[in-house]
Amino acid sequence: MPHDYGLGPGFEPMHVDRKSLYVNLEERIKYLQHFIEWSSADVEALQHGTKYLKQLIPAVVNMVYKKLLVYDITSRAFHTRTTADEREPDEDYLTEETPQIKRRKMFLRWYLTRLCQDPTSMDFWRYLNKIGQMHCGQERLAPLNVEYIHLGVCLGYIQDIFFEALMFHPQLSMRRKVALVRAINKIIWIQNDLFAKWHVRDGEEFADEISMYSFGSGNREGFLAGKRIIGSSSGSSLDDDRSSIADSASVAPSMQSVAPSEQSFQTASVQSDQTAHSTASASTTTGSGHGSAPQDPAAAKISACPFADFAKKGSSTETKIWAN
Repeated sequence: MPHDYGLGPGFEPMHVDRKSLYVNLEERIKYLQHFIEWSSADVEALQHGTKYLKQLIPAVVNMVYKKLLVYDITSRAFHTRTTADEREPDEDYLTEETPQIKRRKMFLRWYLTRLCQDPTSMDFWRYLNKIGQMHCGQERLAPLNVEYIHLGVCLGYIQDIFFEALMFHPQLSMRRKVALVRAINKIIWIQNDLFAKWHVRDGEEFADEISMYSFGSGNREGFLAGKRIIGSSSGSSLDDDRSSIADSASVAPSMQSVAPSEQSFQTASVQSDQTAHSTASASTTTGSGHGSAPQDPAAAKISACPFADFAKKGSSTETKIWAN
């Protein structure tokens, strides 16, 4: 439950240094976590629920890229690397089977996997900040500039898919569902701030100091503290993605290495919400009904709902992740 801060007579508000929010990432994260009441309970919920989240990732990735390819303004960005350029691309619009889109899906899969890893490490939050930076024309040898409106609404779409699927999970107890949804909500909203941080103009008077804090001195483009973080000498999109993913893999430890004991939750986890939250059996997970073409059987098999085997037949309940 939210804290009661007891704002009575003589109460002194907590001091927050405005400049530190813009020039010191750690202080910004501390402020965001304190405000949104991020706690050890959220960490434990995420650690317990990571296996359920990871089961959803393939379906979420397919749904997100179907959505991005529906609109010309987001689909063009895969040609132009910016949503600000409204010129029609010289080539045909890309499809899900295009090699470039398959590479992008690979990156999104890794990003969503990283959201399931160790949030107690500052490197976890540095990674989320780096993702925000990389989508505003910085930190890539081939700049990528996606305007904030598209980043924000895409996060909202991902959040909606996760929440709906988790709340209708047929085995998790309601206590576990609520705890996991709250933890994911907080991470996504901090990521949202770290997208906004690189797009809004608040704190621009500290721009020079932000640059010094972020990169230090003597670091050329694509390097941080002497270590290559993105791109390669070829400058290709594929090399850029591969090196970004490779670097990310070394940042945070495996979730399994930090998972706490679940002894105190055995009783709650045994109970099932199958009666209250039974779901319709489905053959596909990506057809959200917004202009997407029917999938062939092989594609449907790959993106089949990871919870389909648990669903009760004959239920009228449908969710985005299980919709026919």
